[in-house]
Amino acid sequence: MKCPTCNVSLVMTERSGIEIDYCPDCRGVWLDRGELDKIIERSSQTQAPSTRQPEYPPKQHYKSDKDYPYKKKKGIWDDLFDF
Repeated sequence: MKCPTCNVSLVMTERSGIEIDYCPDCRGVWLDRGELDKIIERSSQTQAPSTRQPEYPPKQHYKSDKDYPYKKKKGIWDDLFDF
């Protein structure tokens, strides 16, 4: 199958039991019927609600925005699309 955007052959890979087609050039991701439903179902299973309030460390104040260390949150999308 060809990528609709750049007309390059798509590469098929399997992540967590879900087949994903992606374009190696434009990095577009294409899902077949039912694959998005599987991704949504798995993400809702991993994000079970917690009954207990989490304990947070005391807030740290920074002098400027440059001093603040940025951390990217990881989720199910990072596991699925780690090419």
